[in-house]
Amino acid sequence: MRDVVVISLEVWDEVWRRNQHLVAGLLRAGHVRRVLFVEPPVDVGHSLRGGRLPGRSGLRRIAVEGTDAKVWALRPTKWLPRRIDAGGDRRRAGLVARTAPRLGMTDPVLWVNDPGGAEVLAVTGWPALYDITDDWLVADRPAAELTRLRRQETYLFDHCREVVVCSEGLRRTKSALREVVLIPNAVDLEPYRTLQPRPEDLPTGLVALYLGTAHRDRVDVDLCVATARALSHPPGGRPGTVVLVGPAPLPAPDLAALRAAGVQVLGPRASEQVPAYLQHADVLLVPHVLTDFTMSLDPIKAYEYRAARRQVVATPVAGFVDVDDPLVQAVSAAAFPGAVTAATADVVPWSPDLPDDIPSWTIRVEQMADVLDRVAGGHE
Repeated sequence: MRDVVVISLEVWDEVWRRNQHLVAGLLRAGHVRRVLFVEPPVDVGHSLRGGRLPGRSGLRRIAVEGTDAKVWALRPTKWLPRRIDAGGDRRRAGLVARTAPRLGMTDPVLWVNDPGGAEVLAVTGWPALYDITDDWLVADRPAAELTRLRRQETYLFDHCREVVVCSEGLRRTKSALREVVLIPNAVDLEPYRTLQPRPEDLPTGLVALYLGTAHRDRVDVDLCVATARALSHPPGGRPGTVVLVGPAPLPAPDLAALRAAGVQVLGPRASEQVPAYLQHADVLLVPHVLTDFTMSLDPIKAYEYRAARRQVVATPVAGFVDVDDPLVQAVSAAAFPGAVTAATADVVPWSPDLPDDIPSWTIRVEQMADVLDRVAGGHE
């Protein structure tokens, strides 16, 4: 077994993303002994400008169900913007380099998900893999940030022993630069084989539900508003409610527009609660914008939605546009509200019978274990 240092795009919390599913699976299967999970830094200035107190930084232990392996989360602090403190990224990389040996990790594998992990690789020289889950180079970002991201990704491509991508879109674009390994996302299937109790905070009546982070990079807020209005007064049918489950880091005017249209923004829910929300929705929504960024994704919700066996209405984005499943339809934004109201008029009964082609995280864990073996050079 080996030690792994993960440079993550997200914190380790109750809302599990790809990193947590894979890391937990690797620990449970005995492929990894210890993990240092490096979270995005606490951005003091950004928090204060937003009228919020900064979060807690530092090192903490994490308990992972199903294993006694040692896992730590490290959250550095970003005191000043990069334009003022050009050396901040390198200092935070130095913190990671000092922390790992103190935890007994003398020769870890570096697993980079956040492109900023290029700084850690430059400081440590640890054998590394780059796991690309979002193509930030095509996202709507300031020019200075895009320049930094391009520099970091170029460094990672040049110095990482393996590059992993999660989607066919990323495979097409990144394989033009170097060889990549495709390891898509998946779902924990077992909770979906049993009907979970209905969450108490779901509204009564018909529910059209979106699961995931409601961010302008992904979600078409205007389309959510139009769908909510159409669903509240369906022609000849029962009215329903659009519900958003997940983090919603949207500007205040967006949140106000959603709520004025009757959208219920419930906020994040722990991953173990997700199957219940999906199973008890009447229709599952994917009101995503159509951009190069969204077409680069492999949404975990694409697997969770299908496992829930509910009707799905999506805009024609990656993960949904070419899925062969009678419960999944991809339609244009113009047709989206009507397709949702039509789906709520013909609700499909829940079934425990899952399609054979939905992959489990167990498969992806073994694929990532093979990559880690190659990165480590086959030695323990």
